[in-house]
Amino acid sequence: MSNPRVAVFRKAHFNAAHRLNNPTWSDEQNARVFGKCNYPNYHGHNYELIVQVTGEVNPETGYVVDLKWLNDLIEETVLIKFDHKNLNLDTEEFKNMNPSAENISIVIYNLLREHLAESLDLKIRLYETERNFVEYPA
Repeated sequence: MSNPRVAVFRKAHFNAAHRLNNPTWSDEQNARVFGKCNYPNYHGHNYELIVQVTGEVNPETGYVVDLKWLNDLIEETVLIKFDHKNLNLDTEEFKNMNPSAENISIVIYNLLREHLAESLDLKIRLYETERNFVEYPA
């Protein structure tokens, strides 16, 4: 019988500015589709990030993953890159990609996934506001 699978969660916060804009569209179409998120001088969010790691409990440690290690990984791979940054201007990841909450969650997933064992499942929940959030993978 396999060990029980448990989901563990780590919450983090970062503040970042962004602008949603499709350079192939007219100013009018960008304003219509993206609204306030298309302001030319950018706008910011206080993002709340929840990282979920699911896997079997290690019988030697009682852990799925060491949450201190997961915290450090989030800090080094996500927060240092994105916290207090303009995502459009200050990050390589969004030089050519709209920094929507959906795209940010996919980028964060990819940044973290490579550091986790294949036996562990990863899910990202990203709150852009109190009422608006995304999950990846769905």
